[in-house]
Amino acid sequence: MTSQPPTSSPSSFQSSQDFFTELDRQYIDGTWRPGRGSWDIIDFNPYNGDKLASITVASVEEIDEAYRAAERAQKDWAKTNAYTRRLVFERALRLVEEREAEIAEAIIDELGGTRVKAGFELHLAKEFLRESIQLALRPQGRVIPSPVDGKENRLYRVPVGVVGVISPFNFPFLLSLKSVAPALALGNGVVLKPHQNTPIVGGSLVAKIFEDAGLPPGLLNVVITDIAEIGDALLTHPVPKVISFTGSDTVGQHVATVCVSQFKHAILELGGNSALTVLDDADIDYAVDAAVFSRYVHQGQVCMAANRILVDRKIEEEFTRKFVAKVSTLRTGDPRDPGTVIGPVINSTQVDAITGVVEQALAEGATALVRGGVDGNLVEPVVLTGLPADSPVLRQEIFGPVALLIPFDGDEEAVRIANDTPYGLSGAVHTGDIERGVAFAHRIDTGMIHVNDGTVHDEPLVAFGGEKRSGLGRLNGEATVESFTTQKWISVQHGRSQFPF
Repeated sequence: MTSQPPTSSPSSFQSSQDFFTELDRQYIDGTWRPGRGSWDIIDFNPYNGDKLASITVASVEEIDEAYRAAERAQKDWAKTNAYTRRLVFERALRLVEEREAEIAEAIIDELGGTRVKAGFELHLAKEFLRESIQLALRPQGRVIPSPVDGKENRLYRVPVGVVGVISPFNFPFLLSLKSVAPALALGNGVVLKPHQNTPIVGGSLVAKIFEDAGLPPGLLNVVITDIAEIGDALLTHPVPKVISFTGSDTVGQHVATVCVSQFKHAILELGGNSALTVLDDADIDYAVDAAVFSRYVHQGQVCMAANRILVDRKIEEEFTRKFVAKVSTLRTGDPRDPGTVIGPVINSTQVDAITGVVEQALAEGATALVRGGVDGNLVEPVVLTGLPADSPVLRQEIFGPVALLIPFDGDEEAVRIANDTPYGLSGAVHTGDIERGVAFAHRIDTGMIHVNDGTVHDEPLVAFGGEKRSGLGRLNGEATVESFTTQKWISVQHGRSQFPF
């Protein structure tokens, strides 16, 4: 199987609106077609409520067709020279660069991302596509010594076969590409199910880019559907060997349970309750900037966001005053306005969850230093302090623009508070002494933590993932190779073995 020259079906896009009017279909076995399910997903703009698309969901039968198509196409794709495979990803990168302005507009429309957020997501998406070009050449075999005379042990890295990818609504383009592109580059087929709130940017758009880049038909399939229609069919189908899921820990626990029962490998990138800790010798102005970004980027709808901001009591007054002052300047409104920092959250359900958490915290005795209003899906920033130490709010993920300020006395108490959570995804610590910061970071039970920086980071070569309820497994760099390939031992006996009978 060789990569094909770019094709155009649907037509190439002239504007972001084309993404929604032309990509409102399933993409299965190289064809664009309506779903055969029993109802439609309505794709709304979360800021103004405009209808972007109506998509009939994929049925259980179409899940089977998608997986079977990927299974058929994958066999020849795995045999394709890695240098040939990588040409597809070079073209995909060029297409994203050429269509960057239109993709940014689609991100703003479909998920309410601000222009800053759209640029941030696209920058990372391009970085991960660049890494996928190299990943095609990454798997290498080894010859391992044997204690048996005349025997040669060869250990190969081979594709797992077919990977199922389930992506979230908050960074749908990036987080779909982050699993889809490496899995394909390493010789696998893929079936992608985007979140129902972002079916185009997280699903159909990804398929269109790879179709135009010349990916052979059937290798990548996009099924837009919901558990209400297909149940666990995406997980229990016999074809996929790996399921890559990004989402909440509650759903992730179910995914893990089903995968284990089906002898599948689950890669889980789940929620967080990150702590950004400011020690007594920190640069306060810089720490404020890092904390505000870490909490309020994309309305706080980021798994790595700093839910909790821990501040040494020696500098609490100054930090709090400056933090509140900066938060009070953040403009909430139309994400198309370049001056907007806080756009809409994804839907009304999320609005209710956020306001519920704020009301709970206030009922428990918290004080609101900043408490903005709510207008539709727009939730203005909130800053809370004075929560009781046993408050459940301190231990849960808040997927919205709500910051919790927590004072502490000394490093020991800071470590205890930072670790007092069922999550362990990201974190940060600010200090004037780098080695003090590194020593502090070692004591935090988290998969990732950053000294004198924010909590929201992702890089193509560095293992990304969490501890505790924040997930299982890692992605990026060598971790991606391990996740989407398996090891195969082939031994060769050049002499003659001696058997006991």
